[in-house]
Parts: sequence; C-alpha cells; structure tokens
Amino acid sequence: MPSNERAKEIKRRRHRKEKVAQLATRLQKGTLSKEDAIAKLRKLTIGSEKHIENMGL
Repeated sequence: MPSNERAKEIKRRRHRKEKVAQLATRLQKGTLSKEDAIAKLRKLTIGSEKHIENMGL
C-alpha cells in the first residue's frame, strides 16, 4: 500500500490510464456506445475533453 501522497497519485494515474485504454478498446470492438463512453470518461477524469477529442468522439 502506498505510504505517501506521491505514490497514491501515481497509482491513481495508472488506474485512469488503464481504464481509458479499456474504454478505447471497447469502443473499437463495438461493445460500448459513444454516449456511454463519453459519460464514463467524464466521470473518470477531469481531463476527459482531451481524451474525447483524441478518440474522435
């Protein structure tokens, strides 16, 4: 378990990165609608608009 704030933030960033990659994969496969992906991204991170733009949504 992380002992300081820096380690906790790094853990959060890695988790967000994995979730964004997972959402992108699901979008490509077609198992997730664009509207659902946008909603999940907005809940996941404050930088969601950048991710949405990069994914072409």
